[in-house]
Amino acid sequence: MTTIVEQAFGRRFINRLRDRPLASLLNVAISLAGIALIAWIAWGLFSWGVVNAVWTSDTGAEACRGATGACWAVIEARWRVILFGLYPYDEQWRSVLGGIAIVIVSILSCLPVFWTARRLAGLWLVGFAIFYGLMRGGVFGLSVVPEASWGGLSLTIFIFVATVLLGMPMAIMLALLRRSSMPVISSAAALVIDSVRSLPLLSILFTAAVIVPFLVPQGMSGDKLYRVIAGCAIFFAAYQAEVIRSGMQAVGRGQEEAATALGLSYRHHVGYILMPQAFRYALPPTISQIVIAFKETSLVVIVGFFELMASANAAYGTGEWRFAYVEVYVFVAILYFVFIFSLSRYGAYLERNMRVGKI
Repeated sequence: MTTIVEQAFGRRFINRLRDRPLASLLNVAISLAGIALIAWIAWGLFSWGVVNAVWTSDTGAEACRGATGACWAVIEARWRVILFGLYPYDEQWRSVLGGIAIVIVSILSCLPVFWTARRLAGLWLVGFAIFYGLMRGGVFGLSVVPEASWGGLSLTIFIFVATVLLGMPMAIMLALLRRSSMPVISSAAALVIDSVRSLPLLSILFTAAVIVPFLVPQGMSGDKLYRVIAGCAIFFAAYQAEVIRSGMQAVGRGQEEAATALGLSYRHHVGYILMPQAFRYALPPTISQIVIAFKETSLVVIVGFFELMASANAAYGTGEWRFAYVEVYVFVAILYFVFIFSLSRYGAYLERNMRVGKI
């Protein structure tokens, strides 16, 4: 019997059972109680989410009245509100195509042939321009959809991508200035980074949306959405600058001395020697910062934008579906999980491929 179990689960698994869950009668009792509790919770969730759930909305919210399971019919009935917010109903295909363009760019970014700063920047700028052109319109005969009418997942993607595209170059610049040999420049960069990091993101968003128009001449403040994106990018850059600087400090001094001995210019030294190695060291915290930036897009609701979470609130906010808020939030949580899990797995792949921590 032992041999059969060992063949099925492996010797290491059997040893772990003997060392911990099966080490004594008390451990066996606690393990069985834990397994029973987990099974009870899992069955309850499965019954609620699958067995007793209502999946279709043919009769509207009435289909869920009296049901003992989840009301997934709300997703069928309100998914357009969740994904597109206030975007015009007949033009939502443009938002879909824009999202597909971003997905294609993300996939292409995973190919090693694009793994240079110039190619990645060019690829994402082109993808972002296509996404913006489809969303905003005004070109190729597309009607203009003002930014105030954007919402849902498409607005979340727009804010997130724009934040990273603007924030990453600012972070690199701040990190280089922070390492400057001139004390005035280094101190000024440190002051900017510490000042921004000492402020909560909510205060920066509120300043960008409400206070800036009172501080600049009338007509020069620009659209509120772009001011908010600029605030998000500055906040992201302040944190990411320290991440990149830590990666630079991890690069051996001999690398920089060798570059100087070879007569490389500062631009070539930074572009070909320092930054590639710094990003290899800084890859794990960089992935974390990007994940945080994606989740922080939900804070723009405080200044009046209908991003994904706000659109979810609107989806069940009507009297008919008010009771189905749990199902709506579960659906939104799945969307967030899919994105963050994909990004985390890709980050883990890069770490293995680039041998992060072994260089």
